[in-house]
Amino acid sequence: MHMSDALVSPAVGGVMWCVSAGALALASRVADGSRERLVPAMGVLGAFVFAAQMINFSIPLTGSSGHLGGGLLLAVILGPWAALLTIASVLVVQALFFADGGLLALGCNIFNMSVLPCLLICPFVYAPLAGKEASPFRLGLAAVLSSVLALQAGAFAVVLETLCSGVTALPFRSFLFLMQLIHLPIGVVEGLATALLLLALRRRGGALVQALPVAAVREESGEVSSAAGLGRKLAVLSMAALVMGGVAAWFASPLPDGLEWSVSGVADGKAEVGVRSEWASKAASLQRVLSPMPGYAFRTDGIAEAEEPPSWPGVDLGTTAAGVAGSVLVALLIGGVALMLRPGKEGRIVGGERR
Repeated sequence: MHMSDALVSPAVGGVMWCVSAGALALASRVADGSRERLVPAMGVLGAFVFAAQMINFSIPLTGSSGHLGGGLLLAVILGPWAALLTIASVLVVQALFFADGGLLALGCNIFNMSVLPCLLICPFVYAPLAGKEASPFRLGLAAVLSSVLALQAGAFAVVLETLCSGVTALPFRSFLFLMQLIHLPIGVVEGLATALLLLALRRRGGALVQALPVAAVREESGEVSSAAGLGRKLAVLSMAALVMGGVAAWFASPLPDGLEWSVSGVADGKAEVGVRSEWASKAASLQRVLSPMPGYAFRTDGIAEAEEPPSWPGVDLGTTAAGVAGSVLVALLIGGVALMLRPGKEGRIVGGERR
């Protein structure tokens, strides 16, 4: 669901940059002393979601594919605000290093894939559905329904942002219908995966899942830093992220994702769906310069054939390098942001008051 700059006008892109920046600024302020204890989990889970998003799965009978978003999963585990910062970090790394999602559209992507699932769906849909003492069935049902709603809300936001931009010739009703249609099965798959992961973590008990549904890591309890076994769980998730990004991503579906499939369906085979703005062209040019591995592969533009990266049959070194590097970069970015937001000598913000 990563929007490209070709779908977004400078005005809509700028507004959504401001909206998303405001949400991130608020997320960085709504914190207490436990934020530092959450940073290791945020970094590891961010890397895990980055790697998971590299694995596109085919949607039968459609010619399309989808991938997990991870916003709801992290909101349940980390709490909405920490999850918002984590998913936003994933999207920033994807845009800057791998040209996945436009720079002008980055504010839209953060809002659609981070703000909506973390600040809207998790607290107002998942939490009431799951309840305080969720049975496995109730937790699974809440996860599936919430994931479907999160994908539907994000798909609707994409269509609305495209419509308001007015830079494409995509018909609103047809585009909306295809976007909602294709993201329905994607949401079901994400919901099932989210439910299985949450149930597995809760079954194992211990530090990583303490109090579903709102925040599986209880920020106010201090349990994150002291509970036995947290390090082992994070180590397992770190290895899982490296394996998914470094190896499992080789087998990702090459089919277009839900957004690309929907645009192609309503464009009726036309090469261009609209007129790219000057700002979008500049943003795309800047992204080509900044991204060292566009498309999660080694760059091949401007190099001789003899200088091309080595390859072996059945081994996709570009994807492996991108998966490992991206996972590490996400973890480092989250750690760096947390370090910059570290409370100073003047005190920290708790509930909007300085102490």
